[in-house]
Amino acid sequence: MRVLIIEDEAKTSVYLRQGLSENGFTVEVCRDGADGLRQALAVENDLVILDVMLPGRDGWSVLAALRKAGKQTPVLFLTARDAVFDKVKGLELGADDYLVKPFDFSELLARVRTVLRRGPVRQEDILRVADLQLDLPRRKAVRAGTPLDLTAKEFALLELLARRRGEPLSKTLIAEQVWDIHFHSDPNVVEVAIRRLRSKVDDPFPKKLIHTMRGVGYVLEEREER
Repeated sequence: MRVLIIEDEAKTSVYLRQGLSENGFTVEVCRDGADGLRQALAVENDLVILDVMLPGRDGWSVLAALRKAGKQTPVLFLTARDAVFDKVKGLELGADDYLVKPFDFSELLARVRTVLRRGPVRQEDILRVADLQLDLPRRKAVRAGTPLDLTAKEFALLELLARRRGEPLSKTLIAEQVWDIHFHSDPNVVEVAIRRLRSKVDDPFPKKLIHTMRGVGYVLEEREER
């Protein structure tokens, strides 16, 4: 099994290389995000262990570029960033697991073996909720056979709701996920975006899919008529 470690901290990368090598893995180390991405694209690895804060290119963009290139190599984030948002962001970008530093090597090894047993997680090309269908590679949405004319942000918002279908999402999480973590603007921007999305996704159709949960946020799901 071949593991690529993209980690700029020398002590950590040496520790990981030694531990994984002693457990039968072939290990390659890159200490720069841009170099790590080139290596991950050029060589077939069984697993990538990836830090977030890296010189050259951060781990978020490394993973996003891998998935955009069609590489479904399993990725395990190993980082000091322990906020819930960071974990959610990593997993939604396509990571297979997320482990926070400091860590025990025994736990890391167990997670590595678990991810390798699962194999690459194939990302869905089509998301469906009731009669709504999202074609992710083509960035197209259709409801009841009718194409929906969505802007890029509207599609991104609808994709987030569809990926987390049935799960109430707060305005804060939506703003962070769709407009990224550095988004700062009018707090009503999510309400405005939801209203515009509803005008295209729900208003022309009898059954509504985007629901408001007061004090919580919004959820995309099919509900039984009462």
